Amino acid sequence: MPEEKRTPSSSIAIGGLSIFAAGIGFGLIFSASKPVVQTTSTLPIVQYADRKEMLTAAREIEAALGKDAVSYDEDNLEEHGFSDWSSINSSGRGIAIIYPRTTEDVSKAVTICHSHDVPIVPFGAGSSIEGNFAAPYSGIIIDTTYMDKIVAFHPDDMDIVVQPGVNWVDLNQAISEEQLFLPLDPSPTATVGGMVSTNCSGTNAFRYGTMKDWVINVTVVLPDGRVIKTRRRPRKTSAGYNLTSLFVGAEGTLGIVTEIALKLAVVPRETGVAVVSFPTLSDAASAASSIIRSGIQVAAMELMDDVQMQLVNRHGSEEVRKMHWDEIPALFLKFSGPSEQGIQSDIAQVKSLIQPHRPRRFVFAKDHAEEESLWAARKQALWTMTSIKPEGYAIWSTDVAVPISRLAEIIEISKKEGEEIGVFSSVVGHVGDGNFHQAMMYDPKNVKDHKAVKATIHSMMARALEMEGTVSGEHAIGMGKMECLIDELGPETIYVMKQLKQALDPKWIMNPGKIFELPSGSKVASAALQSTL
Repeated sequence: MPEEKRTPSSSIAIGGLSIFAAGIGFGLIFSASKPVVQTTSTLPIVQYADRKEMLTAAREIEAALGKDAVSYDEDNLEEHGFSDWSSINSSGRGIAIIYPRTTEDVSKAVTICHSHDVPIVPFGAGSSIEGNFAAPYSGIIIDTTYMDKIVAFHPDDMDIVVQPGVNWVDLNQAISEEQLFLPLDPSPTATVGGMVSTNCSGTNAFRYGTMKDWVINVTVVLPDGRVIKTRRRPRKTSAGYNLTSLFVGAEGTLGIVTEIALKLAVVPRETGVAVVSFPTLSDAASAASSIIRSGIQVAAMELMDDVQMQLVNRHGSEEVRKMHWDEIPALFLKFSGPSEQGIQSDIAQVKSLIQPHRPRRFVFAKDHAEEESLWAARKQALWTMTSIKPEGYAIWSTDVAVPISRLAEIIEISKKEGEEIGVFSSVVGHVGDGNFHQAMMYDPKNVKDHKAVKATIHSMMARALEMEGTVSGEHAIGMGKMECLIDELGPETIYVMKQLKQALDPKWIMNPGKIFELPSGSKVASAALQSTL
């Protein structure tokens, strides 16, 4: 892999972009008391190319990048537009898939799409669950699969520059000899570009934070094809606006990220894993809160309910099944530190702290092999659940996050409501940072169950907002939670977001129909949605 110095991609400043100069204004009407924010959109009407024009754009991209860079295969388009994982899908499909290999390739493709008013849908690994990569208005898919290079590695600086198609597991394996790693832990299929776009997290977020905490800078192709780099490589700066954070979590609606500079962490010298079972979810969640408040540096803290423990016992891998788990709620704990003595001390403190919460069984891994076996039950939870899904059934799985003091309460209520429906319902969570997931499996053709699941979903999200929480802890908004985002942030904040979108993407071609709806009155084909909600 390349070492140290490299010539950075050409970076064109956004210079001169002004929301007022763009002619959209902030809609502030001043009075003697305070400004009133206009939220009835004055944004211009959007109109996309028809199918014929979209195909013309695709042929121009083919001429620019080569035939091997473009696919029109219908099965391939279906795979890039529909997901069994997703809580919501669209009947729309792209008309072509582009496979760039460089920032320049992406810039050429985007420039052509911009000139023809063609929607652009970025695609990473396809593992997101809120319709983030659906194509409700058709258009051209830009798949970063072949942008999978490590561009530069600076072990002495503890950072690395990668293309968006790099898988995070492969990345950590490639740099393991330097005893460094990217400490995020989402789906093992996830790529860095998608992780940036959704501001992902995973089981290690309690100790290490989310993706936004590890991104130094990004190179972005803007919706008109221009290329910018958001900042330089030092770990701290106060030079200008924080554009890096603007693109982290933007879900590809403001541009396509083509290079990412990432901070790295030192691999812990010593680790440990423990699993503790409890008679009720409330006991487990309360125990988690006690551990958090203690200040003990637990590396990860995960919760699985009784249903999940039954699943891994009966349908998990051979490695997982041999543990003979108690089929009651359990906390999965990771410990890490510079010494074995320190870890043993943390474990002893945790054992003492959880006693008031009625722990039933405390299992601690004796060696690294057993650590893998214990933690595998948590990592396999989603795969195990989907493996038993009957044909034709749907799985709805999403998350909310609340202040830690309200976590036990919301988990207990959500669990009860899910069970009352009479369908498969299960709770898992990254309880260390107040984030949990509820999954339901049911027949979407059953009208009664469909309505009941939908009501339970909205009840859970409304409850999270009542508790000053969020409707999305780590899966972003996509198409699935647009209405909930308005409830969470309010129309004034959403309007400001739309103005930022308008300033960077005045044609609204970049991943349209995600985070919020198109401007009112836009002349585009209807976005038919197929929701499992």
